Amino acid sequence: MDSKPEDFEELTIIGVIKDFHFESLHNSIGGLCLQLGQQQGPLSLRIKGADAAPVIADLEQQWKRFSPAQEPRYRFMDETLNRMYGAEQRIGKIALLFALLAAFVSCLGLFGLAAFTTEQRTKEIGVRKVLGASVVGITRLLAGDFLKLVLISFVLAAPVAFYFMQGWLADFAYRIDMHWWIFAAAGLVALAVAFLTVSVQSIKAALANPVDSLRNE
Repeated sequence: MDSKPEDFEELTIIGVIKDFHFESLHNSIGGLCLQLGQQQGPLSLRIKGADAAPVIADLEQQWKRFSPAQEPRYRFMDETLNRMYGAEQRIGKIALLFALLAAFVSCLGLFGLAAFTTEQRTKEIGVRKVLGASVVGITRLLAGDFLKLVLISFVLAAPVAFYFMQGWLADFAYRIDMHWWIFAAAGLVALAVAFLTVSVQSIKAALANPVDSLRNE
């Protein structure tokens, strides 16, 4: 029994171009066929940003000549991209805001804890200065205890951050790799900020007159 041949249209390949993204970066590059034909569709133009206004005005004028009953509609590529990745941009802004707030609150807590600890150890600092301790040594002594806590917090938080970042990046077909040096740099920044916050009280206590400290005790 002969099967009825399917109707098909024979096309001629006139060129092959490099792969390019025609969908969101959440998706990998797929197959795409561009066909010349009489079908109506959008027209893509590449213009300079400074020439956008006069070019659009000229296009609208030419459009009204050929299709006065239909209003022209257009959009810019950057607006399309903003809509496509608007969620990621909002997440980035929210994450930055909460990170800054968390850093500010943490610095306030460290500053207050350093002031309280320094006040509690006034007599010890005075004795150490009388025995010849330097300002650098006392500052290192007071700040070292806090930096150890910050380092422990970083060791506990780094794996959690790595896990959630990997989960978020998994939604993208093309993504960066989470290298170790990114977390190392974040840890160094956290230690530097903590040291600067604590060192204010530490240096103040180290520069105080030990006689006054011991007299108050």
